[in-house]
Amino acid sequence: MLLKLCMIPQWASCSKKMKFIFLIFLQATTLLFTNGSSLAENGTKSVQEEKATDICPIKFKASEKCDEGGEECPYQITLPPMIIQLPRQFQLIEQTLKEVEILKEMVNNLQKTCQDCKLQADDIQEIDSIEFLPPETDTPTDHSKLQENRIQELQNKVSRLSAGLKNAKTEIHSLQGRLEQMNFINMDNVENYIDSKVANLTFAVNSLDHKCSSNCPAEQSRPGRRHNGLYRIVPNIRNRSFEVYCDMESMGGGWTVIQIRQDGSTNFNRTWNEYKNGFGNLSGEFWLGNDKIHLLTKTKEMQLRIELEDLNGVREYAKYEQFYVANEFLKYRLSISGYSGTAGDALHFSKRYNHDQKFFTTPDRDNDRYSSGNCGEYYSSGWWFDACLAANLNGKYYHKKYRGVRNGIFWGTWPGLSDDILHGYRQPFKKVKMMIRPKVFMS
Repeated sequence: MLLKLCMIPQWASCSKKMKFIFLIFLQATTLLFTNGSSLAENGTKSVQEEKATDICPIKFKASEKCDEGGEECPYQITLPPMIIQLPRQFQLIEQTLKEVEILKEMVNNLQKTCQDCKLQADDIQEIDSIEFLPPETDTPTDHSKLQENRIQELQNKVSRLSAGLKNAKTEIHSLQGRLEQMNFINMDNVENYIDSKVANLTFAVNSLDHKCSSNCPAEQSRPGRRHNGLYRIVPNIRNRSFEVYCDMESMGGGWTVIQIRQDGSTNFNRTWNEYKNGFGNLSGEFWLGNDKIHLLTKTKEMQLRIELEDLNGVREYAKYEQFYVANEFLKYRLSISGYSGTAGDALHFSKRYNHDQKFFTTPDRDNDRYSSGNCGEYYSSGWWFDACLAANLNGKYYHKKYRGVRNGIFWGTWPGLSDDILHGYRQPFKKVKMMIRPKVFMS
């Protein structure tokens, strides 16, 4: 080891006490120098080669003045630079120190980067919290809660969308399988199958045409043969079919009978609901029903034919080109016009007794124009009364002439009715038939 010590004392301002201390320090430094020189034998040559001015430049001076009564005096010692030779292994310390400095610099850079990231994250969080804030919300706690709720809601939506996509994928695979199966279907076979079914249906419709129709047929399946009887018809496809009695002989046939009186076997003194639904026997005396009459006259324009026969065998008829009965809501109002025939137009008898545009009345439902009572109850029947009547084909059936209230079957324009007034007897009728068919009818 090579040690250089240089000192330049200054004596002017030191006391005796401090001089004594200095002498002791001087001896210590001299001893240190001597021992250092013996430890550094290999370096004596280089020391001798230095200049005389640099051999022992030890500087020792007072930095301030010493106080005479003080125990201490501030001195400054400037030691020369020392060169210490160390083993080679100490080079690793230098390399280690350099690597430590490099690592320290890297750590500082990482810390700085982390701080920048943290500041940036705080700024983003603050912006996001402001975006999700509703009006009148100020506290950071509310911001964080709203953000958490929003994140949870988005997660739920993502989960639902994921489940929906899975289901859609499954359905797509299923549809693909079905399409693959459909590709094996021969479209020619399908067309042939449909054609056969249509042909069968057409044949069935044609074969049932004389049985299922909106009106009574004009011809039977056997050409040249016609007969009266019961047929099932379908006036409206939205309603059920029902049976009617068809007159296939009178005036070209095709008539749907809505009322028959012939022997008095059926009582016509009925309630509103009974006239609504119909009553009697289709093979005997009956009233078809106001609902069914409405359906028949609703689908097509109908004409009405009334045939009458009295006890004397006199037969007359009345035909109306327009006949319509409204629904129950309109109280089965009658619309009738276009008279022709031999029995007279009793339904348009006069202004006082005009049955056109009148509501249907029964003994338990008064819809007539008679203000003093119920015409249906007084005449024991259901009919389109005015106030009260010039015709009533649903009156009581008498087997002979009668006196009193004219509550029997009545047609006000019947020939010879004036003779009944002179004798005081009422003219009864033996047979009455009311029947309808389409206004445009091909026999």
